[in-house]
Amino acid sequence: MVRAAEQPQQAETSLTSEEEMLSRNPEQITVSAARRPVRRDEIGTAMTIITEQQILKQQRRSLPDLLAREPGLNLVRTGGAGGTTSIFMRGTNANEVKVRLDGMDINDGSSTSGMFDAAQFMTDGIGRIEVLRGPQSGLYGADAMAGVIDITTARGEGRFKPFVRLEGGSYGTFNQVIGLRGSKGRFHYNVTLNHYRMDGFRSIPHYIDRYYGATRAQRHTGNRNDNRGTNIRLGYDVTRNFDLGLTTRLIQSNYHTYSLYDLQSENEGGGHVRERNNTNEAIVRGTAHLVSFDGFFDQVIGLGYMAIRNRWNQTGLYATGPIYYRSDRLKIDWHGTFNFKKYGTVLIGAEHFHDTFDTSHTAGSAYDTGYHTQASMDTTAGYAQYEGNWNKVLYGAANVRYDSNSRYGHYVTWRVAPSVHIPHTGTIIKASAGSGFHGPTLYQLFFNQTGSSYSQKGNPDLRAERLIGYDAGVEQKLLHDKLHFGATWYDNKVKNLIQSTLSIDNSSGYSYYQYSYGNVSRARMYGVEAFAEWKPIKTLDFNLTYTWTHARDLTNHLPLQRRPQHKLNFNTSWNPLKDLTLSGNILYVSGWRDLPVIGSEVCSTCGKGHGYFTVDLAASYKINRFVTVFARADNLLNRQYEEPIGYLQPGREGYGGVTLSY
Repeated sequence: MVRAAEQPQQAETSLTSEEEMLSRNPEQITVSAARRPVRRDEIGTAMTIITEQQILKQQRRSLPDLLAREPGLNLVRTGGAGGTTSIFMRGTNANEVKVRLDGMDINDGSSTSGMFDAAQFMTDGIGRIEVLRGPQSGLYGADAMAGVIDITTARGEGRFKPFVRLEGGSYGTFNQVIGLRGSKGRFHYNVTLNHYRMDGFRSIPHYIDRYYGATRAQRHTGNRNDNRGTNIRLGYDVTRNFDLGLTTRLIQSNYHTYSLYDLQSENEGGGHVRERNNTNEAIVRGTAHLVSFDGFFDQVIGLGYMAIRNRWNQTGLYATGPIYYRSDRLKIDWHGTFNFKKYGTVLIGAEHFHDTFDTSHTAGSAYDTGYHTQASMDTTAGYAQYEGNWNKVLYGAANVRYDSNSRYGHYVTWRVAPSVHIPHTGTIIKASAGSGFHGPTLYQLFFNQTGSSYSQKGNPDLRAERLIGYDAGVEQKLLHDKLHFGATWYDNKVKNLIQSTLSIDNSSGYSYYQYSYGNVSRARMYGVEAFAEWKPIKTLDFNLTYTWTHARDLTNHLPLQRRPQHKLNFNTSWNPLKDLTLSGNILYVSGWRDLPVIGSEVCSTCGKGHGYFTVDLAASYKINRFVTVFARADNLLNRQYEEPIGYLQPGREGYGGVTLSY
C-alpha cells in the first residue's frame, strides 16, 4: 500500500492534460460528469469524488463499506462480508444505477435484475471513484437513469514502489495484499494481488433463533467468505500525444452462507441445509488515446470484455443441485472532443454492446424442474454534448443520446446541467434536468421454467423503464475556501417500472401459479442532499452530509422498500503528527419499510426496519520509510441492527496490521 499521506510522484514522462489536472487537485476535478476533466463546480451535476488518499485514511477495504457512507446512497447487504449488496441511489431501484470500471460497464448481466452486486468488489488498486447523482442516460445510456458510479484504477508513477499489507481481526479475518507500482521511461504500471478471508460471522438475529427454536449447533453456524483478486493497470506512452492502456480486474470468490431461510427449512422439514455461491469474474479493457492538432481534437477508442460465471448450490433437505448463471459483455466504443477554447468543447461518441446470457439447472425431482435459457442482445448508441461557459459566470453542459436495442427498442435521452458563479461572493447555483431509461434484462425477457404446480416465464414484450428528473441547489464558499457548504433538492418520476407478476389458474381443480414480469408500476422519489466541509487548518478537516429521501409507489400509494428517509454521516481526519493519521466516522440511518420474515404477511413493505447509528475509528502510524502499522474499530458501540430485515450486520469489529513498503 502506498502511504496514506503520499501523493503521486512526478512521472518520468510527461502527463496528459487530464492527468496533470487530476494530480494537482484530484478532489475538485471531475472526469465522468462531462467525459473530460473539468472543475466540479463548472457543471451542474450533483456528485461526490472519492480519492485514493481518502480510501486509505478510512481503511475501507470493500466497496460496500466505502459507499455506505456517501450521500444519496443506501446500501443493503444480506449479512456480512460477501452477502449480496444492492446500491440504491436517490430512492430508485438498485438496477437503475450504472457502475463502470475504467470505462467498462460492469452491471451484472447474469442476474435477474441486472444490478451491480458490490459484495466481492474490493478497493485495492482504486485511484478514484466519482458518484454522479441524477439521470445520466444522456451520456451513459441504459441503466444510468438514477446515476453513475465511475471507478478508475490508480495509475503508477515515479520510482518502483512494492508493498505488502497483512491484516487480521474479528470474525476470523486474515487479509493479505501485495502490489507494486511505478514507471520506467514511457511505461507505467500498477499491479495488486489480494486475498480476503472472513469466517464465523452469523447473520441470523437472536429473535429469529428463538422463533424457530434454533439448537446450540445452529446458533453457532455462521457464514464464510473467501475472496481473491487481481488488479492491473498498464500504460505505454508511444509519443507525447499518443498512448495505449490496458486494465484488468479478476475476482474469484467462494461464499458459504447460513441464513434465516436455511434455519427455517431445517427446523420445519429436517435435514442439514447450507448454501454456497462460487463466482468468477473477469473485466478487461484496452484503450488507445490520441491528441491531435495541438490539443484541438482529443479522442479515445476502447475495446472491453466482461465475463461472469456464477454457480449456486444448496445442500440438505431441499437440495436443488447447482444452478449456473453465465453472462458475457463485449463493448466497442469511441469518443472525441473538439476543444474550441473560449467557445467551449463539443463531444461526440459511439458505442456498441453485445450481451449474452445463459442459465441452466438439471431437474432433481418432480418439484425441482430443470431448465436451460440462452439469449443475447445488441445495443448501438451515439451521443453528442456541448460544454462551455459565458464570461466565467455561466457554466454547464447539454447532451443528447440515441440507443437502439435489438430486443426492447429505441430510446432518446438528454441532459442539461448549468452552473452559475456569482462573482466575488463564492456562491454557486447549480441545476440539472434530464431523462433516463433502464432496459429489461435477458432473464426478465426470456427465462422459461415450467413445473408441475408453477411456471416462471419471461415477458418478451417488456418495455424499458423511463425517468424524468431534475435537481437544483446552491453552494457557498467562505473563509478563503476553508468552509464549503450547500444543499440540493431533487425530484424524479418513473414510469413503466418492471415488477414480477403472479396469476393463479384454478381451472384444473388445483392452483397453478404463473410468475412473470410486467410494466405495472409508477413511482416518485424526491428529497434533499446537504453537505458542509470545513478545513480549519492544513492537518484537520471535517465533513458532514445529510440526505432526506421520500420514495413512493404511485400505483398503490405505498412507500418503496428499503429506502430510509434520513441519513447523516460525519467524518473527520487529523494528522496531529507528520507520520500519524487519525480518522473517525459517525453514520446514522433512519428506519425503512421492508419484507417481514416472520408471520403470514407477504407484502414487500409490511415490515419496519429499525434505524441505527455506528461509530468507526481508524489510525495509522509510519514507523519509518519501510514500516507502517494501522488499526481500525468499526461499530465501536456494538449497535445490533439489520439491513435488510432478517440479516444482522456486524457488531463491534477490531482490525489491525502492518504495511511493508519500499
